[in-house]
Amino acid sequence: MREHARVDEGPPPDDLGGDGLTALMLQVARGDRDAFSAVFDQVSGPVLGVVRSVVRDPAQSEEVTQEVMVDLWRSAARYRPDRGSVLNWALTLAHRRAVDRVRSEQASSDRARRVALLDHTPAYDEVTEEVENRLDRERVRRCLRGLTERQRQSVTLAYYRGLTYREVAELLSLPLGTVKTRMRDGLIRLRDCLGVTA
Repeated sequence: MREHARVDEGPPPDDLGGDGLTALMLQVARGDRDAFSAVFDQVSGPVLGVVRSVVRDPAQSEEVTQEVMVDLWRSAARYRPDRGSVLNWALTLAHRRAVDRVRSEQASSDRARRVALLDHTPAYDEVTEEVENRLDRERVRRCLRGLTERQRQSVTLAYYRGLTYREVAELLSLPLGTVKTRMRDGLIRLRDCLGVTA
């Protein structure tokens, strides 16, 4: 039988919400490690249950549970029996910690997703490099600047990003015929500007 289960002749800590656990917690507030061991034995299971219901991942749940138990040790002096049982206090801490972990993980995942999207979105200069290898760089840029904004947008999406006319139309929320007209007019202007013969 464990020796530290009864500390200082107080009532037995067999009731999770009762006086035994409260008495133990008050001893923990004075730095009693044996009392904390007894509190740990009684509270860590329910704390893990709450954490696991929020966090889901078993390894992270155990990690968060350990953090909660360390919080209980460090903040034992702030426990006030008149505000609720030790168990309720511990479970409240556990729920807050678990929610914080989930939010932190979600924020980290969102950041990673945004970075991945940016990494896979080709920059304008990377896309135009293929055309610039065949034609004089400055002439192509000058001719592209000579197009209307709508023509340049359509041509860039189709030829530099590799989208079909239909995809360009969907992306710009325009009728397919309008996109085809813009493309045709833009390509004619580019051809004329670059001096390419048909």
